[in-house]
Amino acid sequence: MKIAVLGAGAWGTALAVNASRNPDHTVSLWLRDGQQAATLRSERTNARYLPGVSFPETLSLHDGPLAAAVAGQDLVVLATPMAALRGLLAELLPSPVPLVWLCKGFELPVDGAPGAMGHEIHAQLAAGLAPAEAARFGVLSGPSFALEVARGQPTALVAASGDAAVRDALVQAFHGPALRVYAGDDVVGVEVGGAVKNVMAIATGLCDGLALGLNARAALITRGLAEMTRLGLALGARVETFMGLSGLGDLVLTATGDLSRNRKVGLLLAEGRTLNEAVASLGHVAEGVYSARTVVQRARELGIAMPIAESVVALLDGQMRPAEAVAALMGRGPTADGI
Repeated sequence: MKIAVLGAGAWGTALAVNASRNPDHTVSLWLRDGQQAATLRSERTNARYLPGVSFPETLSLHDGPLAAAVAGQDLVVLATPMAALRGLLAELLPSPVPLVWLCKGFELPVDGAPGAMGHEIHAQLAAGLAPAEAARFGVLSGPSFALEVARGQPTALVAASGDAAVRDALVQAFHGPALRVYAGDDVVGVEVGGAVKNVMAIATGLCDGLALGLNARAALITRGLAEMTRLGLALGARVETFMGLSGLGDLVLTATGDLSRNRKVGLLLAEGRTLNEAVASLGHVAEGVYSARTVVQRARELGIAMPIAESVVALLDGQMRPAEAVAALMGRGPTADGI
């Protein structure tokens, strides 16, 4: 199978490394920056994002025209931050092969319109295509730190698409001894889970940074899952998706794992750092910082209560200090458990 991964950040590089260990695959990693491509090509490692991980000899590095990078491939994987997804999709559509993306979140609002998730961006750009062409896309998501995937540590992901052929292609590309890939067709649920869990991880990092205890952490994760599920159902997702890898699984990992960038933002805010200081110290994108406002905006439009997400936005916007955000959540009136 011929696989092109577009973008050499941590996650794109990790999946390219993982797939290239399969002798049945031919994998290429494409970068827009020719100088960066030359560095990775000569060093055979991505020291910035995946220190200590060497590239398999079979992994090839490319730069230059995008059309040449995707020509003749069986699967094209877009491994960009959410902010770059629209531009890359616009360059690639229409595509004779499946286009799948890895980013989790909402793009920033444009001209007053709420930010979109990946499948919504694709739908806008593919509006003039034939139905079969417009359905040829998918998303790969789930609880996964890039460094662990690159090291070959056990991981499970979900491949979501409304097109069975796309799901099959993702499973064939990435399923292996250390990486299990489950298939599903609830693209909306998988993307909502991937976007909202980052916001909840900021809240949980704040909780841990303030040393509020394990009881508080468990409450935040559980009620955060309820908020995620409410928003997903309102957008057309299925409830069972949020009990799976891209819902509960990804939420638990991102809210508790030490490699989580979004959790780290919460920890740094609890220390008294400003948002700019927290983000600058990461060296990577923390999608929850950019998605939180859109999550709240879309929830309000749908009449969905998301008090944890609301508190995260107030904190990020400087309207509340960390202790005030906690007090606001704990001071809410009693309500029923459940979604």
